[in-house]
Amino acid sequence: MADDGPVEHGYPHLGTVRAAVTALYRRLSYDTVRTFSSSVAPADVAFCDTDDLHLGAQRVARELVRHYRLPDARLIVGFREMKHAANVELAAGPEYFVELNDRFRTHRRDIGAALAHEVAHVYLHRLGLSFPGTRDDEVLTDTTATYLGAGWLLLDAFRQDGASSQKLGYLTPEEFGYVLAKRSLVFGEDPSVWFTSPQAYTAYTEGMALARRDERQPPLTAAGWAGRRRYARDRRHAQEHRSSAAPASARPDVPYRFTPDGHGPLRVSFPCPTCHQWIRVPVRGRVRARCGLCRTVLECDT
Repeated sequence: MADDGPVEHGYPHLGTVRAAVTALYRRLSYDTVRTFSSSVAPADVAFCDTDDLHLGAQRVARELVRHYRLPDARLIVGFREMKHAANVELAAGPEYFVELNDRFRTHRRDIGAALAHEVAHVYLHRLGLSFPGTRDDEVLTDTTATYLGAGWLLLDAFRQDGASSQKLGYLTPEEFGYVLAKRSLVFGEDPSVWFTSPQAYTAYTEGMALARRDERQPPLTAAGWAGRRRYARDRRHAQEHRSSAAPASARPDVPYRFTPDGHGPLRVSFPCPTCHQWIRVPVRGRVRARCGLCRTVLECDT
C-alpha cells in the first residue's frame, strides 16, 4: 500500500472503482455481499498508545480476518523500514506475513487502516479475483475493503493541515467517500459518525453527492448525438406501431412485444446505480426493472 507524494484529489479512478463494485457482485453474489451489512466497529480496531505494539497489531489483524470471514487465515505482523505503508506476502496460506512501515510504531491509530487494506489483499487472493496491472489491482483492493465495511478506516487516516498531510491507499479521499456513500445507500449505514478526521468527513460528503447523482442519471446520458437521435427515432417508430403489432391478448402494462424489423424488441441499456451492471430493457416510457446482479429496483423515464 502506497503512502508517498502529494495527496491527489478528484475521481481519476472512477471507472475502475465502478468496475470493481460490479466485479464484487459478480464474484460474491448479492447474498454474500449482503452478509457484510455491518462495518468494522471502531472499538474492535482501537489501538491505545499504552498497548503492546506487537500484541495489539496481532489483535487488530485477527479482528479484520474475522470481519472478512477468513477463519483459517493467520496474519503474522512485523515492522520494518520501507518506502510503502505496508506489504503482504500472498502465499498459499494459511499463514500470511504482513510488514508495516516503522512509522506505525508511533502512529498506532492508523494500524487498523493499513491492515484493512492488506487483509483485503488476502481476501481477494483467496477469491481468485484480481485486475490486470498493479494500479488497477490496488484500486480493486481499496474498493473491496471500503465496500465490504473496513475501508472507512482508510478514509479516516486522511489528515491534512498547513504543515503536513497523510493519506493511505490508492484511491483519492473523494473516491473513498464515493465508495463509502454507495455502501451507505445500500446498507443504510452512516460511517461519518466514526470519523476522527474532518477532512475525511468532507471527502465523504463530496462522495455522497456523486453517489446520489448516479441514482438520478437517465439512460443514454453518455451516448453521443447520433445514439440519442437513433434512440428517439426507434422509440417513435415503436409507439406508432405498438397497437397494431401487439397480440390481442397482450395486457396494456406489458412492455413492448412489437418487433418492427423481425430482430426482437427495441431495447435501451443503462448502468445500475448500485453495482453498475449494465441493464437492457425494452423501449417504453416509464421503466421499472430489477437489476439481476444486486437486485436494486430501478424506476426512470426512458
